[in-house]
Amino acid sequence: MTRSSRRAFLRGSGGLAMLGALAACGSNHGGAGGSGSGTLSQWYHAYGEKGTEQAAKRYAARYTKAKVNVRWIRGQYVSALSSGLLGTAGPDVFEDQLNVELVQAKEVIPLDDVIGAARSDFVEATLATNTVDGRLYGIPMVEDMQLLYYRKSLLDKAKIKPPSTLDELAEAAKALTTKSVKGLFVGNFVDSDGSGTITPLGGPLLWSAGLDLLSSDGRSAGFDDPRAASAIGELRSLYNSGHLLLGAPTDWSDPSAFTQGLAAMQWTGLWAMPAIQQKFGDDFGVLPFPELDSRGGASVPIGTYAAMVSGKSTQQDEAKKFIKWLWIDQTTYQEDFNLNYGFHLPPRRSIASTARKLKSGPAADAVSYSNRYAHPASPPLWTPVMTTAYQGALTNIVKKGADANKELQVAAKTVQKELTRLGQ
Repeated sequence: MTRSSRRAFLRGSGGLAMLGALAACGSNHGGAGGSGSGTLSQWYHAYGEKGTEQAAKRYAARYTKAKVNVRWIRGQYVSALSSGLLGTAGPDVFEDQLNVELVQAKEVIPLDDVIGAARSDFVEATLATNTVDGRLYGIPMVEDMQLLYYRKSLLDKAKIKPPSTLDELAEAAKALTTKSVKGLFVGNFVDSDGSGTITPLGGPLLWSAGLDLLSSDGRSAGFDDPRAASAIGELRSLYNSGHLLLGAPTDWSDPSAFTQGLAAMQWTGLWAMPAIQQKFGDDFGVLPFPELDSRGGASVPIGTYAAMVSGKSTQQDEAKKFIKWLWIDQTTYQEDFNLNYGFHLPPRRSIASTARKLKSGPAADAVSYSNRYAHPASPPLWTPVMTTAYQGALTNIVKKGADANKELQVAAKTVQKELTRLGQ
């Protein structure tokens, strides 16, 4: 996806805050080397969690090898960043979500030498999200993931076990549905203007069948396969079953449908865990998305923000040293940034495994699922045109009952054209 669509996707599936009105924090806007020798310009989008801005500026102030001016951009970060990377007043260091067009335009530089021996400590899916043609262009800062939440007491009352297959998920949704509670909520199946289907399960359904959005070599669609049609058909059956909650006051990324007792299970993000825990205490658990069958697998979608170096920076070596210091060496800052101003996973296994807030209960389960079942929510080669085509196929299959194989074949042709355009 492009920066704008990928950012919207991660806000939905990674829980990072919506951006406010465009404004820079403070007067130090810096530039791609424009701030002067020994001064780096670092750009962030405006995270919504209270205290995040102050934390980012505190980290930068403690760096001793250069002055780092932090620009905290409220509003249209994507537009500001795009302009900055094209001009001479952009950042030296910035955070974003990688797409292949950034690489092809030489707006970012490889950072394999920055990650070095720490590479093996990162969740592989976070690295895949930031890799093009085998080279790493972003150091993962924040990991967000999606999970299936369920009420333990309601499953116990219905005498059912947590589902591990799509068939079991459908059976659980049926058993948990009552006059006042639906068994499962996975979204309202409409986009922001109510015109189409937007479901966060597009990736998980494919992974459940052992497939993916793209082929392993990135040269074709990964879903032009009868098994994809079978998995998506399971969602079609659920949609028609009467056991899914539809038309909830808020969509899947907000846990309100779950915490208000409208659904016994909900697909949402790790970011929702503190609110759910506050409401239910220990009476909830989390699961990965179930497998279709033994030929597929369980999954959790992973989205990341990553630190990158501008291809136009005149201080690339200094910028790389700063990124290494902050996002490789300073493990206490990495834990602080992820867990003290919101609820995200540190992308490094060693930090996630020792962080106090992730040591037990559903949070510890989430860490385990990240290590075992993580998939990139959107690979760098995945574009907005591909998203439109695939989501359109899902709309027609799930809501309109169209032939799944035919719809996926049409979407796959669009994906192929996009890959050809990108030179794949």
